[in-house]
Amino acid sequence: MNASLDLSRWREAPRGVGYRRRVMVEAGLRQLLQLRLFKGLLAVAWSGGFALAVLGFVFAQSVSAGGWVESLAEYFGPRGVAVAKALTALVMLYPDICIDGWFTLLFWAHSYVGLMLSLVALTTMVPRLITLDRATNALTVYLSRPLTSTDYLLGKLGLIFTVLALMWTGPLLFGWVLSVGFAPSTDFIVHSFGPLLRALAFHAIGVVTLASIALGVSALVRTSRAATVAWIGLWLIFGALASPPRTPEWLKRTSFSYNLGEVRQGVFRLDRALLTASDSLPIFDKNLTRNMAGAGARAQPSDFPGALGSLAVFVVASSFVFLRRLRPE
Repeated sequence: MNASLDLSRWREAPRGVGYRRRVMVEAGLRQLLQLRLFKGLLAVAWSGGFALAVLGFVFAQSVSAGGWVESLAEYFGPRGVAVAKALTALVMLYPDICIDGWFTLLFWAHSYVGLMLSLVALTTMVPRLITLDRATNALTVYLSRPLTSTDYLLGKLGLIFTVLALMWTGPLLFGWVLSVGFAPSTDFIVHSFGPLLRALAFHAIGVVTLASIALGVSALVRTSRAATVAWIGLWLIFGALASPPRTPEWLKRTSFSYNLGEVRQGVFRLDRALLTASDSLPIFDKNLTRNMAGAGARAQPSDFPGALGSLAVFVVASSFVFLRRLRPE
């Protein structure tokens, strides 16, 4: 068989830096989507977003004039109708307190779901980030030209950000858009936007923290099993040690999950929403007012600046580790 050498000019368009980074993200996602666990996590995450949409939609439709609350109250006689009208009037008179408080509560609860699913997803991802590339000496190949260490790092970060967006940000925005998209007035959009921004702010803090720690753990060890054990230890074991009320403060600061919990309370300010409602709304049931004030006091963060500073230390230390390890061996 005669072999011919084709010396014709290369006519395809050159691929840029963005293409190389996008290929890394797409390849990582294809690997994760082959895992049944990851598919299950995605299903749970978007089911949570749908539940968020349903709760927001039901609240908007219920407390509006002529909504479901007033319709159902007719079955309970004149007293039920009076209570329903009073509830509707309360929301109409204090939309900044009622709507803001309701969506703050919803997004605060959803942050637990989103963060937990993200942590479980990262458990499957950590060995695939840098550990496997170092163990198989693939890092030497990847960091040869034209793929630079910056391309490699941004590709891995892009993979983490994409996965956390699928697990957390996407369902959050999906639930909010659907819940306010069919709201009877723009008050629901205006007064739910503040809680949405706070939810996104906590998500941003969580993503930066988790991405840095995941890359640091993955770069520190040489085997997939060790990477998984190290990640679970940082997450669950240190989290369990920091949970008891009388745990020393320095030990609590060694748990990034505990610190994220403190930052959650400081960013969402559920305590402020509950205390404002108990102080400002004309609620005549003293037990309900007392319970709301008590719940607000319990929801106050104990040391928000300290928790935020501890997360910053985690980010800096993890960044130092993976930047030092991100080189051919």
